[in-house]
Amino acid sequence: MNKKGQAAMEFLMTYGWAILVVLIAIGALSYFGVLSPEKFLPEKCVISSGSGLFCDEFTSSSSAETVTIRLKNILAESAFVDSISIDSPSCSFSTADTKIGADNTTDFSLGCSGGLTKGDKIKGTLTIVYDVGSAAGQGLSKSTTGQLVTVVP
Repeated sequence: MNKKGQAAMEFLMTYGWAILVVLIAIGALSYFGVLSPEKFLPEKCVISSGSGLFCDEFTSSSSAETVTIRLKNILAESAFVDSISIDSPSCSFSTADTKIGADNTTDFSLGCSGGLTKGDKIKGTLTIVYDVGSAAGQGLSKSTTGQLVTVVP
């Protein structure tokens, strides 16, 4: 009976050390950023469906400290954009009703406070405040959100 206990203890100790080594290796890899999923995320600009606005293209510039977004209006009526903002880094565009015609695109240049450095990863929530109608101020103000992920060239 004593030998069975010793065999069980040796079995548990062998696998215990192996599991401990694997956990230490995984911890070291994640500590040094090898397992960071943000490095492998593709660049994207997505606006929640149902808003009628579509993020057609996007780019960023470290020299001008701006993020430029091309929005496409896929609605049958004109859309009037009041403001666009990104939460991280803090970038915003504010104006009095910039018109995007039905089935047309318009570029918006968002100024970023704190600056952008070459190689920085921008990953933030995009918030757009707009209204829809034949003239500015006719419709109720609406808000939609999305996500922007890009690298500053």
